[in-house]
Amino acid sequence: QLQLVESGGGLVQPGDSLRLSCRVSGVTLDDYTIGWYRRVPGKGREGLACISREDGGAQYADSVKGRFVISRDHAENTVHLHMNSLKPGDTAVYYCGVDNEDHGGIGTCFYDYDWWGQGTQVTVSS
Repeated sequence: QLQLVESGGGLVQPGDSLRLSCRVSGVTLDDYTIGWYRRVPGKGREGLACISREDGGAQYADSVKGRFVISRDHAENTVHLHMNSLKPGDTAVYYCGVDNEDHGGIGTCFYDYDWWGQGTQVTVSS
């Protein structure tokens, strides 16, 4: 069965870096659009970074562009989110998700995916 297992969250100080990981099992990651989203209590889910299954290109939200980098490890079937220059506003639960539907015509890899991980807490505080 398809499973997504996230790791790497924790408590850090402003300006620190973290690397989140999401290992995907049951399917080949190359066949899926993959993305990282985050959510805080009482607010909606915010897309941060994604890689499209259509062309393999990465897209980023303005709030994290230049600070976060998404990458895919084909050998380990794992997706990473490298987070640099973390701010208190980055505090949230971070989720990875995948989807294999054909959305090549919408021009973005940010949309509602069919499968999600359990989430990992990131807290940025001094």
